[in-house]
Amino acid sequence: MSTEKITCLLNWHATPYHLPLFLAEKLDYFSEEGIKVAILEPNNPSDVTEIIGSGKVDLGCKAMIHTIAGKARGFPIKSIGTLLDEPFTGVVYLKSKSGITADFQSLRNKRIGYVGEFGKIQLDELTRHYGMTPQDYKAVRVGMNVTGAIIRGEIDAGIGLENVQMVELEEWSVQQGRSRDDVQMLRIDELAELGCCCFCSILFIGNEDFIRANPEKVKAFMKAVKRGSEYMFQQPADAYELFVEMKPYMNSDVNRKIFQRSFRYMSYDMKNVRRDWDKVTKYCKRLGIVDDGFEQNQTNDFLTWSLNPEDPAGFIHPTIETGVLNKCKGDLCKSVTSERVIPIQEQLQDGRR
Repeated sequence: MSTEKITCLLNWHATPYHLPLFLAEKLDYFSEEGIKVAILEPNNPSDVTEIIGSGKVDLGCKAMIHTIAGKARGFPIKSIGTLLDEPFTGVVYLKSKSGITADFQSLRNKRIGYVGEFGKIQLDELTRHYGMTPQDYKAVRVGMNVTGAIIRGEIDAGIGLENVQMVELEEWSVQQGRSRDDVQMLRIDELAELGCCCFCSILFIGNEDFIRANPEKVKAFMKAVKRGSEYMFQQPADAYELFVEMKPYMNSDVNRKIFQRSFRYMSYDMKNVRRDWDKVTKYCKRLGIVDDGFEQNQTNDFLTWSLNPEDPAGFIHPTIETGVLNKCKGDLCKSVTSERVIPIQEQLQDGRR
């Protein structure tokens, strides 16, 4: 039995940063653009590139480093846009429990959790960079459950995101009577001296055969998601409540704070940033994931709107007040960030995005 629906496989279970995609469904933007879309959630995030590459699913979301690696392994996948510019990514740990410090060598003999194969490759390369060997730590594959593994004491630290796992651990630490500052991160971009934090930017990717055969559908898909993102940027609090209607478990302090923390990384024009692709391709060569003959599998041909200039090198996204935390009280809201929180209206008016 065939279907006319475009299938879109997320990189993980539905998460606050997927909001533009779900808004496009909730607000009927997909149907208004003349397409039907089925949003799917994976059981195993590591399978996403293979499933899309095999043609079993048309489109999806995946991190940049995995998109590059998937192409290098022969999967016919290509990035057609960006959902989330990468938040800080690194080895997350609890100061009070782990014995880990800001010195990378403090990871010696520690149990370090990683999501999938390329997390292990990154950790192994870093050990060599700091005069250690991969045998100097114990690698534990925990999938996307880094937070739970740390809480349960199964690992001493794990690779995570500043806007997801760190938020989850900060809220858990407060519940245990400790400070949010107990949660720390050794940032991979700083450890590896990359000069960027973009290898885990979340991209929209597609099966190349599907893309070639259905260019107008791909354009319609991206246009609908762009409309969802525009609604989110203009009315973030209202947009989040629509998300809660679709996914009731999003109505929690932790998920609201993940959205607040993720908001500043959301891509305004959804373009593939050439500078980031160049840096991550170079990093993948250093990791041995691709060779010198690798041709980047990305395009902006399906984005039918004007694209913004690239942010200057070293640009750090300012924190934006979304309004989704207005149910929080006192200390719960105060330490979301130490930076000045900039109202979204001011962001849009002064051209920061």
